[in-house]
Amino acid sequence: MKRTIAISVDQLYRPQPGGIATYVRGLVRGLAALDADVDLVALTPSGPVPSELSSLPLRRRSTRVPLSVLTRVWPYWSLGVPRTSAVVHATSMAGPFDGARSAVHSIAMHDLLWRDEPEASTSSGIAFHEARLARITRERTLRVFTTSPGLDDRLVELGIARERLHAVRLGADDETHLSADPRSVAHVLERHDVRGAFTFYAGTREPRKNLERLIDAHRAARLEHPELGPLVLAGPSGWGDVPTADAVVLGHVPRSILLGLYRDATVFAYVARREGWGLPPVEALHAGTRVVASSTTPSVSTNETVVHVDPLDVTAIAEGLVRALSLGDDEPARQARRQSVAALTWRNAALDHMAGWQ
Repeated sequence: MKRTIAISVDQLYRPQPGGIATYVRGLVRGLAALDADVDLVALTPSGPVPSELSSLPLRRRSTRVPLSVLTRVWPYWSLGVPRTSAVVHATSMAGPFDGARSAVHSIAMHDLLWRDEPEASTSSGIAFHEARLARITRERTLRVFTTSPGLDDRLVELGIARERLHAVRLGADDETHLSADPRSVAHVLERHDVRGAFTFYAGTREPRKNLERLIDAHRAARLEHPELGPLVLAGPSGWGDVPTADAVVLGHVPRSILLGLYRDATVFAYVARREGWGLPPVEALHAGTRVVASSTTPSVSTNETVVHVDPLDVTAIAEGLVRALSLGDDEPARQARRQSVAALTWRNAALDHMAGWQ
């Protein structure tokens, strides 16, 4: 008999899905690829099914209520959770928190950003996360999967027993999409008057991503090193106003183009003030590209192939961009960068979760 694993996918329904949506997609594909006798069930709100969910290898179980209602009721009512579930996994703090009494219940915690960067959130958002954190702390049988280095220790300080915590890896591999060929990537860039070398950033455009300092640093570094090329930004607009000055804004791009941009960039720069984990620099390393990242980006904080910089120091960021140019960019150097993140696969992420559900 198959073991039913019920997984929340609410993040896929949000206007700005963000990194948690990437986690959901990767985890589901990783679990489906394991040689395990499991039945993966998505707990969905009512409404049109997102295209990304339609392509995932799981069956859907509608809760029959809209997303806004589902988020409010899940702490009190395990709406949609199959009674036969062996595992009920909340991929975000929205829940669910119970249901299927004999099941293993778990929740993924990715960060404490609403505490670290309160000005980057709303008062209602902070209240939501604080209430859910209190619920998670109280639920002593709820297993907590942490995706960011150092988060375990902080949660222990907040009152969550260490034996409830399970560190899990995230992935950077994406076998469902192929990188666009260089000609197609160049064609996209040419539409924005970018030809030749370019420095690249991928992610949402919001204050905590520190783009204003990156733009200033890039401008200063490029005066002495024009081989950096223009600064190109890919990704949606997030919360808060972010002036982009002379940077080239592509906005949202198809996944295949994004992978090609990672591959073809002269340098990838990611200098967020605060970050839950930081998938983009890992994806850039997976593509073999030189990376400059803030010392506050957990995903690459100990990666020796990365140039680490103080995100609050424009001069340090500029020097980091120049230093990255001096790193090798031949095939052995690119392969070393790929190897530095070789263990960060969604299959390994799935194995970590399966171990935590034992």
